[in-house]
Amino acid sequence: MKTNFVAEMTWRGMLHDVMPGTEEQLLKEPTAAYIGFDPTADSLHIGSLVQIVILMHYQRAGHIPIALVGGATGMIGDPSGKSAERNLLDEEALAKNVAGIKEQLSRFLDFSENSENKAELVNNYDWMKDFSFIEFARDIGKHITVNYMMAKDSVKKRLSSESTVGMSFTEFTYQLFQGYDFLHLYREKNCLLQLGGSDQWGNITTGTELVRRVAGGKAYAMTSPLLTKADGTKFGKTEGGNVWLDKNRTSPYKFYQYWVNATDEDAENFIKIFTFLSQEEISELVLKHNEAPHLRLLQKTLAEHVTKMVHGQEDLDNAIKASQVLFSKTFKNDISQLDEATFLDVFEGVSQTEISKAKLEEGLDMIAALSAETNFLKSNGEARRALKANSVAVNKEKVTEAYTLTTDDIINDNYVILNVGKKNTYILKVS
Repeated sequence: MKTNFVAEMTWRGMLHDVMPGTEEQLLKEPTAAYIGFDPTADSLHIGSLVQIVILMHYQRAGHIPIALVGGATGMIGDPSGKSAERNLLDEEALAKNVAGIKEQLSRFLDFSENSENKAELVNNYDWMKDFSFIEFARDIGKHITVNYMMAKDSVKKRLSSESTVGMSFTEFTYQLFQGYDFLHLYREKNCLLQLGGSDQWGNITTGTELVRRVAGGKAYAMTSPLLTKADGTKFGKTEGGNVWLDKNRTSPYKFYQYWVNATDEDAENFIKIFTFLSQEEISELVLKHNEAPHLRLLQKTLAEHVTKMVHGQEDLDNAIKASQVLFSKTFKNDISQLDEATFLDVFEGVSQTEISKAKLEEGLDMIAALSAETNFLKSNGEARRALKANSVAVNKEKVTEAYTLTTDDIINDNYVILNVGKKNTYILKVS
């Protein structure tokens, strides 16, 4: 065995609950384990990255990881941690989501046939689609009592909440469906362990109980803590919403920025969870960071490792280049190398106005460019004062009142960037 998986999860702060005997089983022999991924969208977000990294650690420890995409359970909706029932997805939407998630998971795990402990991808729709309700009630439902199901935290919290909605029968049965997944994988794949977030403990142990009662076997459970930021806000959320693993939903630049903007406390926690650096390497990094926190060594190391893992070296290089471009001494050249999407990400939220290319072909004086044509500054007088104070820049190069904007100032085929002082930026979009 390459590493002790339970010990690895423990020092990384990724162990919440573990069933007795789990560590002994994993030390005894290579063992198959699975984690379920909910196909509520065609991409996973970084909230799912914790479980992906756990499967990666599991495979590196010499075990067999199984990634389950919930094509069937996605039609029901897991009540764990939810205050209201989710909208149910139709088969077409689910199929699209399942395909997207499968493609993403294949980037992180080794599915190659020549691997001694190759990963597997499964979809529970494949074994649930032909299971009739009568068969399920007769063969599975009779083994788990309502009392047992009612005792689960996910059920008790919903039933005791102030919500008048309550819990539908559909949601109530979710734990049975998830439990059956474990029983099926136990029978078909000799899967002995289910991994997941701490909110899944009730569903997971229903699975271990089904394995015991139906198959007479022994199965194990292990969960990781639900990740929160030091300030109590939800991990993986920004003002713009989820941080996705799909670059078309969250660009590599924005993805990189999420990690590089982490607080010191969060970065010290996240670097243990989301990188494969050793305990010694992380301890050394923390020491160096604490000696010069302003250099943000922890954040930069974290951002580089996670962005490369999710998007690859090329996208990481572009994200770093975009992050440094505003401070570049060769700004105009460097920013011209960014694709338009990344360019717009860098200047997201910056005020802009459209201006015709014809005006730049004629030549546009700086007073007009700063005031009448853009309203960047309130008046010609304010524009003139800013120019005399040498605080105006075109594409980061200082200019005087005598300067004339022309088509030579256009960067990325469409834009001219104006600055007044260090903090005030305005974009002319040339059309």
